[in-house]
Amino acid sequence: MTDRLPPLNAVRAFVAAARHQSFTRAAVELHVTHSAVSRQVKSLESFLGTALFERRIRQVVLTSAGQAFFAEASAALAQIALAAAAFTRTTAPQAVRVNVRPSFAVRWLIPQLPDFVARHPGIEPQVVTSTAAPGRAKEGFDVAVRRGLQGWPPSIQVQPWLEDGAVVVGSPELLAATPLARAADLSAHVLLSARSRRSDWDDWLAVAGWRRGKPAGRLQFDHLHLVLQAAADGLGLAIAPLSLLGQDLARGRLLAPLPAQRLPLERYYLGLAPDAAPQAAVFVQWLLASPGFASTAA
Repeated sequence: MTDRLPPLNAVRAFVAAARHQSFTRAAVELHVTHSAVSRQVKSLESFLGTALFERRIRQVVLTSAGQAFFAEASAALAQIALAAAAFTRTTAPQAVRVNVRPSFAVRWLIPQLPDFVARHPGIEPQVVTSTAAPGRAKEGFDVAVRRGLQGWPPSIQVQPWLEDGAVVVGSPELLAATPLARAADLSAHVLLSARSRRSDWDDWLAVAGWRRGKPAGRLQFDHLHLVLQAAADGLGLAIAPLSLLGQDLARGRLLAPLPAQRLPLERYYLGLAPDAAPQAAVFVQWLLASPGFASTAA
């Protein structure tokens, strides 16, 4: 069976080239020449009997077969690295530093971390919160999560992750007393908003097609977590990203009465630092396999 395994060096070269979308950057990472990476990739393609890259001028792009093989091979190499590390590690825990925004840490990542710890007890996730872009981070990290493609340093290869959208939410008690069946019903409600997301209501109202009416009032808070607390306490309706509503929706603290009227938001992206520890790849694979957001059914 082992004689059907592809050469490990060729797989390493392919994974590096696929991650960087560049033979040159892969060569720098592996401390070999560009031609060496090219030869290794060609040998792997010959072994597999299919093209893994589409060669273009100064650029290589993964084929559909290359994308499929990269997903499996990168995870396999990460597991091999962890297996090797298990024999060489000291008493210090295997840590992975994860850089996220504070609101995402509190409302999505931390509630999900028990699953990661249960699956990978030998890896200690260390959450570092920052509102700065990854390229301006003051502390080092292995993995970063941010919306959009702005602010990533060129050294980090990013990949798309979760799609997201904003919905209107309110407490069960408030919505039972004053139902919200359509956008026009907002005239009976107070709208809650955060200074950091002050345009969300106007953007949502434009999507919903309610341009002429006025709400019963508006209240503004410094941060979104304060807005959601106010909504749960029945002070009014909030609009918030689904990515930050999972626990509130799942536990029934908040309801989304108009789930189909969703404001599209920039999706989340993952970035793996070029000098990231081997266990960081395992954390990324866990993120990629994580479940979607909670149901928005009222």
